[in-house]
Amino acid sequence: MSRSVKAGLIQVGNKLKTEASCEEHRNAMIEAHLPYIEQAAKKGVQMLCFQEIFTGPYFCPSQDTKWYGLTEDIPDGPTTRLMCELAKKHSMVIVVPIYERHMDGVYYNTAAVIDADGKYLGKYRKNHIPQVKGFWEKFFFKPGNLGYPVFQTQFGKVGVYICYDRHFPEGARALGLNGAEIVFNPSATVAGLSQYLWELEQPAHAAANGYFIGAINRVGTEAPWNIGEFYGTSYFATPRGKIIAKASAKNDELLVADLNFDEIREVRDLWQFYRDRRPETYSVLTDI
Repeated sequence: MSRSVKAGLIQVGNKLKTEASCEEHRNAMIEAHLPYIEQAAKKGVQMLCFQEIFTGPYFCPSQDTKWYGLTEDIPDGPTTRLMCELAKKHSMVIVVPIYERHMDGVYYNTAAVIDADGKYLGKYRKNHIPQVKGFWEKFFFKPGNLGYPVFQTQFGKVGVYICYDRHFPEGARALGLNGAEIVFNPSATVAGLSQYLWELEQPAHAAANGYFIGAINRVGTEAPWNIGEFYGTSYFATPRGKIIAKASAKNDELLVADLNFDEIREVRDLWQFYRDRRPETYSVLTDI
């Protein structure tokens, strides 16, 4: 029997001025996503992912403790609970990127993974945290400590890599070794030095590891920081590294694609990268 999975990505621009409260931002962004979730359900989407920390603006150009107010517990916070209800209602796997509160003063850039029956399966915490001008993420996020988990959902094995993670092939390979059939990469990335890498690195990860990639980016500009324009172009890439569906550069959008999961075995049988690995020669990766 063929394993075809209909997957969706939602890219959305920030809806409020940054002066709004964290609660107002959260409510506005959730309200902006709800119609797209309903649209995805009508289209028969079985797996759905949102952009990085989807409940607010990308606040990391600042170093303002105000944004700690966007943090939520996972899975007991209001957004995860709501998405569990919607996942069950629509029989849809949902990957929910949230600013996570672990305890006071300890916060993570996290994605919760919810199965199609509404069950919370677990979470991934962003492992690689940038600290460069305009992206002061170490002020807001502690590096992840949960490794590279893969979640068995009703429709397939799901892994998550978040934004800056995509520049590191080691974690991408670890997700493949842990059994991922699709890896979602929710992001917030602007035009600049790394834009040309957006459609280079992740299709390369897909090909090197024989899995699908769902890459999500937000759209628009966000004052007062104005670090650049978030250029959208969310996309799906196949295990052959081919981009098969791509969203616009400027508009809020739900991107949907039919993914043939049988292609995973076909590619891995053809390109025997897992068989021909030489892990005993890779100690330099951890010794330096």
